[in-house]
Amino acid sequence: MTQVTQAELMAALPGVLSAPKTGSAVEFLCLRPDFGQRHFVDEITVTKAHGIPGERWGTTPWLKLPDGSGHPGIQVSILPRRVLDLVWRDRENVVHPGDTFVCDLDMTEANLPAGTLLAVGTAVLKVSDVWNDACAKWKVRHGEPAFDWVRAHKELRLRGILCSVEQDGVIRNGDAVEVMR
Repeated sequence: MTQVTQAELMAALPGVLSAPKTGSAVEFLCLRPDFGQRHFVDEITVTKAHGIPGERWGTTPWLKLPDGSGHPGIQVSILPRRVLDLVWRDRENVVHPGDTFVCDLDMTEANLPAGTLLAVGTAVLKVSDVWNDACAKWKVRHGEPAFDWVRAHKELRLRGILCSVEQDGVIRNGDAVEVMR
């Protein structure tokens, strides 16, 4: 199966941007205990102090504070469902991107500016100002056009959003992601 083309990405952009503004369901709830590992689960616990206990954020975060601890703005990552469906074509041979969960939600800066609170299950997440710009692994797995597409449209947050945990709680597959206005 081939990777998505620039033409396909641009043609799909209006559909991606028409995602619901709030109320979408959590899907593909995923734990990442170590690099390259994915464990799909029915529920996770999130805490302000520890992010997702057992996840690599607590031991080997990709973004750190000056003291070496994980940056709280990257505790939870959320990927737009429409983007996942567009770029993840070979689900047998290409690993899931590893985001905490996927949902069909408008993740643009216009809809979810940094600081926006999201009620998810019994938890509350806070949209971070850290931009998820797609890493080299995204480029390898989904192609250079998908990588460039994400980076060319920063305000659209096509690679999704990063969040800190504002209120401890439990998130389950099927829980609604409600924007707290």
